[in-house]
Amino acid sequence: MKDNTRFNTQVMGPMMVRQEGNKCRLRMLPERRHSNLQDMIHGAITLSLIDISLFSAMHVLRESEAGMAVTLELSTQFIGAGRMDQPLDAVVEVMRETGRLMFMRGEVVQEDHLVAAFSGLVRKASPRK
Repeated sequence: MKDNTRFNTQVMGPMMVRQEGNKCRLRMLPERRHSNLQDMIHGAITLSLIDISLFSAMHVLRESEAGMAVTLELSTQFIGAGRMDQPLDAVVEVMRETGRLMFMRGEVVQEDHLVAAFSGLVRKASPRK
C-alpha cells in the first residue's frame, strides 16, 4: 500500500509480496508490538496477515483490482504458535474464480513450521461506471 496511514502499514509494518508459480507469498517481519503475553505472534496479527494475503493474491496472481474488493468469508485453523524470531509468511493460491468471486486457500508458515491453514472467499470490486 502506498498510504502508510492505513491499517495495513500502521499495524502490520512493512510487508513484502512475490509470486511463486501459481501462488502468492506475503511476508511480514514480527516486532514486539505483534506479540502476545507468551512472546508469540498474536493471533489477531496472523488473521490480519491472512486477510491481507487474499487481496495480495488477487492483485499478484490475477491482476485484479483488490482495493475495493471485500472479504466475504475467512476460515482459519490455528495449528502452531508463531515465533517472534522468524518472518511470518502467508502463502496463497486461487482455487476458483468466477465473474464476481475468488475462492482461495493457503497456509501461514515460518520456514518448515506450519502456523495456520485457511480458506477465504472474496467478492471482487464492482465494475466502475
